[in-house]
Amino acid sequence: MARSLWKGPYIIEKIVQKARKMHNSEKKSPIKLWQRAMTIIPDCVGLTFQVYNGKKFIPVRVNEDMVGKKFGEFAPTRTYYGHAADKKVKK
Repeated sequence: MARSLWKGPYIIEKIVQKARKMHNSEKKSPIKLWQRAMTIIPDCVGLTFQVYNGKKFIPVRVNEDMVGKKFGEFAPTRTYYGHAADKKVKK
């Protein structure tokens, strides 16, 4: 379900400030991020974020195609090992 238009995108101002500061500095260290629901904005393009998936931090390099999507879309929380039935057939 989409967020209401009158509310605007879900953005954490502290993360936006860190992203702007990172653009101005020469050192490009990744920014740790626990908010998977945060919307990617144009200020984040070109930076690397470490998105927490519940177990570990997944590095996500933001490009222009990702603007408007959520950080959680690029850090999967579940590992798919395949179907058990398909593995039995191969043996």
